Amino acid sequence: MTLRKEDVNHIITTPINAPAFPPINPFFKNREFVQVLYETDKDALKAVVPEPLKVISNLIKFEVINMPDSTGLGAYLEAGQVIPVEYNGEEGEFYLSMYVNNQAAITSGREIAAYPKKAGQPNLYIDNDVVVGTLDYGSLRVAQMTMGYKYFPIDEQEAQHIISKPQFMLKQVRDYDGNLEKSELTRSQITKIEIKEAYRSPARLQLFEHVMAPLADFPVHKIVDGQHIIADLYLDRPKPIFNYLSN
Repeated sequence: MTLRKEDVNHIITTPINAPAFPPINPFFKNREFVQVLYETDKDALKAVVPEPLKVISNLIKFEVINMPDSTGLGAYLEAGQVIPVEYNGEEGEFYLSMYVNNQAAITSGREIAAYPKKAGQPNLYIDNDVVVGTLDYGSLRVAQMTMGYKYFPIDEQEAQHIISKPQFMLKQVRDYDGNLEKSELTRSQITKIEIKEAYRSPARLQLFEHVMAPLADFPVHKIVDGQHIIADLYLDRPKPIFNYLSN
């Protein structure tokens, strides 16, 4: 039977007979956030945060997220850096980088949404009385985080606020000639959150120089907070809020 022209637009993505990601908006069960908020060089942050977003402090967050049960995507991990910002008076976070060990999550995150995902090898595990989060790029370690295991409970309302801040991302699509076809700032947000556990603990973070995973461009000056939050949730689809091609 011939694939009709009128049916082509119903294909979610290629390959036609084995799509790179499923046609669903995943539900995340027991999504585990392990995050270290730290002070770094404010000028370095300004150099990577696009206008009209505004850098509001010298803070940046390194996070490892474990997703053991994601409908359509299975189990995977991601790690990266997130920068507190402001857009038109609303505080949120600019997603700078996300290194992911799941091909479907990388592809759907980039094609459907605007997440800055690329391949990496994050890991998260318990080592005696410590939560350990690591990120390798290829064969080299680029980040290593250690955090005390579940020290001080975080209030449920605060935990929801921590993980539900608006997410700002840069969406860029290029045409066949290499010219920009789409260049937008987008906004998304986590919704339908059910907090399972939330703790604040002492933490340490080491970053290692790497040309293709430049997390160490934002050196660790002072650890501000260590957070460990487990929740069920959905991710809203991003919406464009600023068009760079028409502005």
